[in-house]
Amino acid sequence: MRKLASIVLIIGVLSFVTNGAAWAAASPAAEAVEHTKEAIEHGKQGHADVLTKHAEKALMYAKKADKSAHVDEGIHHLEAAVAAGKKGDAAGGTKHAEEALTHLTEAAK
Repeated sequence: MRKLASIVLIIGVLSFVTNGAAWAAASPAAEAVEHTKEAIEHGKQGHADVLTKHAEKALMYAKKADKSAHVDEGIHHLEAAVAAGKKGDAAGGTKHAEEALTHLTEAAK
């Protein structure tokens, strides 16, 4: 009986931890951070079009995140990154995405 209780307890703990990790990864701020990182990576490679797509996704998630000064500032810089990316300015878009990442990372804490 003790062995069964131990197994059930372990399974319960693992389920709790796994579901908690999945929830954290699915939070809007965390998703915004991930897409912003992708935007930066592609922007550094000069891919303004891909930077734009990821910045737009990040912007969508950031707008769903809990409101704070960091989220608002992140949104501002993501909008600027999208605008720069649409103009083909990968370097400018990257700069704004990096600023957005700083703020969104704080918001996701």
